[in-house]
Amino acid sequence: MTQMQSQGIDRLQRSENQNIVESAQDMTSHLLSERIVAIFRGYTGVQADSAAGALIRGGVKLVEVTLNTEGALHILHRWRERFEGMAWIGAGTVLDVDMAKNAIDSGAQYLISPNLDEQVVAYAADRGIDVWPGVLTPTEMVRAWKAGAKALKLFPLGTLGPDYIREVRGPLSHIPIMATGGVDLGNIEAYWQAGASAFGLGSKLVRSDWIQAGNYEKLEEHASLWVTKAQSLA
Repeated sequence: MTQMQSQGIDRLQRSENQNIVESAQDMTSHLLSERIVAIFRGYTGVQADSAAGALIRGGVKLVEVTLNTEGALHILHRWRERFEGMAWIGAGTVLDVDMAKNAIDSGAQYLISPNLDEQVVAYAADRGIDVWPGVLTPTEMVRAWKAGAKALKLFPLGTLGPDYIREVRGPLSHIPIMATGGVDLGNIEAYWQAGASAFGLGSKLVRSDWIQAGNYEKLEEHASLWVTKAQSLA
């Protein structure tokens, strides 16, 4: 490769990185466009870095580190630097304002919770950070929306299935829903048709068997299947 070619690639990469940084203020738009959030829980060190890299190479653009993972704040900080311009990094299992503050200070670009805490939503909103809180009932959904959440994590859905989304979407069709729990490649279309706008994916995407075996090429291929499937939904 010539020096001129190398400089051209560097300029292109800087331009792409700048675009992703400039547009990073509205994470919900990226959520609704990309449709997939990878949920990392319990993976640390080189194993976590290698697995995240594999998913990102496979096309996953939103990656969440749960704060009950050992060293989660360090992982957040490291991934922000390592994957800048390639993916948006968020914090999950954010239960209160202190956790939100620590996550944002460590570089989290969005926050996800299994619960609804209006104070967390307000704290993050004041700092330009989107929060997708966990809700289940229509009452919680409306409370979260009024508090300023731009999308909601409907959780857990494993035992409720797509029909529950269809029912709550009837009167609440204006609220984007991220379905989390129970979604796999075989039923993702059913959840989409029921009204889900995005999907939070843990073990179905972040496959522990391949991570433990160090088979990151397989994990990358699997991620590509998920991304292709999600983008084909219409």
